[in-house]
Amino acid sequence: MRVAYFDCFSGISGDMTLGALLDCGADRAVLDAAVETLGLGDEVSIDVRRESRGHAGGTRVIVGVHDRVERTVPGLRSAIERSDAPATVKTRSLVAINLLSRAESQVHGLPEDQLHLHELGGGDTLVDIVGAFWLLDSLEVSRSYASPLPIARAGPATLKILEGRGAQLKPAAEDRELVTPTGAAILAAGARFERPAMTLSRAGYGFGAHPAAGNMLAVWIGDEVATDESVTMIETNLDDMAPNLIAALVEDLMSAGALDVAVVPALMKKGRPGHLFTVMSPPELASRLSDMLLRRSSTLGVRLTPAQRLLAERRIIEVTTSLGTARAKVKELDGRAVDVAPEYEDCLRIAREIGRDLREVMRLVEAAARRELGLE
Repeated sequence: MRVAYFDCFSGISGDMTLGALLDCGADRAVLDAAVETLGLGDEVSIDVRRESRGHAGGTRVIVGVHDRVERTVPGLRSAIERSDAPATVKTRSLVAINLLSRAESQVHGLPEDQLHLHELGGGDTLVDIVGAFWLLDSLEVSRSYASPLPIARAGPATLKILEGRGAQLKPAAEDRELVTPTGAAILAAGARFERPAMTLSRAGYGFGAHPAAGNMLAVWIGDEVATDESVTMIETNLDDMAPNLIAALVEDLMSAGALDVAVVPALMKKGRPGHLFTVMSPPELASRLSDMLLRRSSTLGVRLTPAQRLLAERRIIEVTTSLGTARAKVKELDGRAVDVAPEYEDCLRIAREIGRDLREVMRLVEAAARRELGLE
């Protein structure tokens, strides 16, 4: 699978993202197509320059705006929906716009239709967001990853965008905004905040507007390398152990590092009712968990079987509903969201706090997550 890794050692902005992706070999014509299909030809101009800063060479993209039009959030969405951009590009762009909208709404305490986005409502925001996802699509990137983000001074909207998205924030010495709202939205809409195992095909550098020598974003493009997903299955049969002790042992094994523990009713020898006790263990913990099972249960032996597992990707997002904020687990295949499940504990907390039916809360959280991910 082709992946992109955003090495944000000096932060990230929309123009830095465009520059880095062009420097990775993406076609400048994609940006021109974005301007045209968004209907921004009279408002926006694109200037692409090759620059050197310090010992590094890279690409600088300047998105110029003439006679700025300040759009509302519905106006931004409408421009994207009417465009001829690829469907996946439109979906991810709308997720980014939704994140920007939610953040600004929470910061200013205003509903979406009353928001004045000022500079975030201009054509340059549309080009930055749609252009970034279209360039990634043109490079055949299926999944994006991102490094920890350096934060010295961040606006409240940027922090709101990153809330609940799994972003790792690290302190930075420079006293200026290193992560812009647009840059944060591009990552929050489609990237995992971790470093993948990958082969490297191309690395590109995009320069930002600030003249500092190190003010650049690096993007690595390559193919993801499958990591070892082997596990050890530990099994035993129990027909003489009290159920409450079995329940306690399950909790202890999970706390000790078991990936999963399953207890299935079974009919044992001599017709006695019992349980098949199965522990899924990381290979390096198999010895420790086997010893724990032998010592804390009535079994006289365990069976160990090596196994391989195939996993769907998953990540956690945070969504806001009319009843409160809750997390949801996103299931992904080939880098794209295919399903979502509300986090039970969050929904239960909300239901108890406001005295509503848990099922209603879970439906609202799922619906909000599906809207944010474009799964409706």
